[in-house]
Amino acid sequence: MTSSASSSTKRYLPWVVATTLFMEQLDSTIVNTAIPSMAASLHVTPLSLKAVVTSYILSLAVAIPISGWMADRYGTRRVFMSAITIFTIASVLCGLSVNSPMLVAARLLQGLGAAMMMPVGRIAIIRTFPKAELLAAMNFVIIPALIGPLLGPTVGGLIVHWLSWREIFFINVPVGLAAVYLAWRHLPDYRAEVQRPLDLIGLVLFGTGVALLSWLLEVFGEHKIDPTSAAVLLLISCSLLAAYGWHASQAPYPLLRLALLRVRTFRVSVLGGFVTRLGIGGLPFLLPLLYQLGLGLPAWQSGLLMMPSAAAAMGMKFISTRVLARFGYRHVLIVNTLLIGCTIAMYTFVGPGTPLYAIVAIGLCLGFFNSLQFSSMNSIAYADIEGADSSMASTIASSLQQLSMSFGLACGSLIAGWYLGDLPQTDKVALTSALHHAFFTLAVLTALSSLTFWTLRRSDGEGLAKNAA
Repeated sequence: MTSSASSSTKRYLPWVVATTLFMEQLDSTIVNTAIPSMAASLHVTPLSLKAVVTSYILSLAVAIPISGWMADRYGTRRVFMSAITIFTIASVLCGLSVNSPMLVAARLLQGLGAAMMMPVGRIAIIRTFPKAELLAAMNFVIIPALIGPLLGPTVGGLIVHWLSWREIFFINVPVGLAAVYLAWRHLPDYRAEVQRPLDLIGLVLFGTGVALLSWLLEVFGEHKIDPTSAAVLLLISCSLLAAYGWHASQAPYPLLRLALLRVRTFRVSVLGGFVTRLGIGGLPFLLPLLYQLGLGLPAWQSGLLMMPSAAAAMGMKFISTRVLARFGYRHVLIVNTLLIGCTIAMYTFVGPGTPLYAIVAIGLCLGFFNSLQFSSMNSIAYADIEGADSSMASTIASSLQQLSMSFGLACGSLIAGWYLGDLPQTDKVALTSALHHAFFTLAVLTALSSLTFWTLRRSDGEGLAKNAA
């Protein structure tokens, strides 16, 4: 299919996928900035509203596994356009929510739409571009999409400051309409040559196990649960996931074909990236709390402090291919992961007296290193994947990425809550100290995840990087 892709498709397809990623990133960054305002409006504590963020990411993790099957069966264009429509309608429902449960339910629906957007778009990219052009195509998709995080915190802060948090969700409406039009005009309609049945048993086992495990993390952060009940629920969750692992090895058409993890570069990218994202995943939730509750900054200033990270991420995309071609995936991933851990640790020194230029410098470093990390992990995953397995590989990678983000965000909030203890969240000094300890813990976890990339070889992804450069 890649050889038959027209030049027009190759020209416009990255923009189609980038538009949807822009919408997703804009939405997530705006929501993070507005958490304190939402908490005040809905009369709940800020940390309790992590369910608004985790429910969205959890819905992604549970629903993404069927995105590849739906694209193979119904075509990438139809699934992609339907997903954008669902996401846009759910965004309107989020803006109309009157309480926390309704907002969480709308976010679940929003996550369901998002679960079909990015994975299906990634499938279209992989099937359209040959491997020699894949890294450049993926980087091109990310560059315009990073405008979302660049604008999100600032736009969200200004909207919350001058209007209310409800208006932040309505921004998705014009972007969603534009994305539907672009998909209708330029997205290729790929389908599988051989239709495979939906693995309903696998969907139930995997989805239930993941949902229960995420719910446990949510409960640990907000309510007291006796150790016996927690242990039983944890055992049930792990048993369901283990049962899925056994089922996947026996089923002729599993929901997630775990046999692809035997491909070393794919395994290192997916599993190593899972551990790395556990440390990074809590930052989008914890940083606005540090800026607004710990430093006492208004929402719009908090949003401005998130911009340097996104700007640096965009800048890195222009040189990441040359960095990978010069040093190789193995060296880049090992060293860069350690640098991310050190950068996260720098937030433990941010307090009310910290100069703004120092906070901006930390944000620039974080965005710079994170961008290189994601480009490296996302592209090396497909270095040794055959074209016939691209849809399944994309589904597995997307599922575990979103799952790690969900767990990372929940763990970050859980760690901060544990350090805070029984002290009220209105205690500025205690909350700042708890956030500092949480940042240090996440930094150590991220640094340790660099060990997973030592199994890469010096030659892994060499052709991929040099062709792109």
